[in-house]
Amino acid sequence: MGSSRLRSNQSSISEGMEEGNQAMKLYSHPMSSCSRRVRLALNLKGLKYDCINITSTNHPELLKVNPMGYVPALIDGTIVISDSYAILLYLEEKYPLHSLLPQDLTRRAINYQVASIISSSIQPLQNMTLVNYIGEIVGPEEKLPWAQLHIRKGFVALEKLLMKYAGKYATGDEIYLADLYIAPQLDNAINRYKLDMSQAEFPLLIKLNETYRKLPSFQQV
Repeated sequence: MGSSRLRSNQSSISEGMEEGNQAMKLYSHPMSSCSRRVRLALNLKGLKYDCINITSTNHPELLKVNPMGYVPALIDGTIVISDSYAILLYLEEKYPLHSLLPQDLTRRAINYQVASIISSSIQPLQNMTLVNYIGEIVGPEEKLPWAQLHIRKGFVALEKLLMKYAGKYATGDEIYLADLYIAPQLDNAINRYKLDMSQAEFPLLIKLNETYRKLPSFQQV
């Protein structure tokens, strides 16, 4: 998305709240896996939104929406939501077209579990803020091993968890919540943290990654 488009999107938050019929606003960052989950969901559901890329946690517009200064944050009319999980559940309930959750209760629970593993046991431990802090207190040479250790541990769990449920995608033959979490995390692991994804160790996750890479809807966000 070009810089001129981004500038045009940065109207005030108050205007966004007053005009309930305008497109949703998503405060995002191109490198944020949490933001990417939401962009994927919005695109899959065919929802219009203006993407406002944030480069600083001290950005005044973002702080009005989320005092913690984290992305993503979403404005939908008068409703303001931060945290990717909360946003995704909100979108699923308000805009049920292209459901992010399967009807089968067991597979639905697996989707929740995948989201929890990534959002609580992988992503926070490889977040750049923490990784950079590890570099400061231990040494820069420990940054990559730290991130790789925790990503690998989570991936081992995901590989075992999904073995009985995966089809074309993580939990069947449709794209669901689990895929929205797995795809950005795989991208981070392979491209940012150079995790060695061997076929012997992660056959399912490698297969899923190849599938996601071929999906135009996953490559455009």
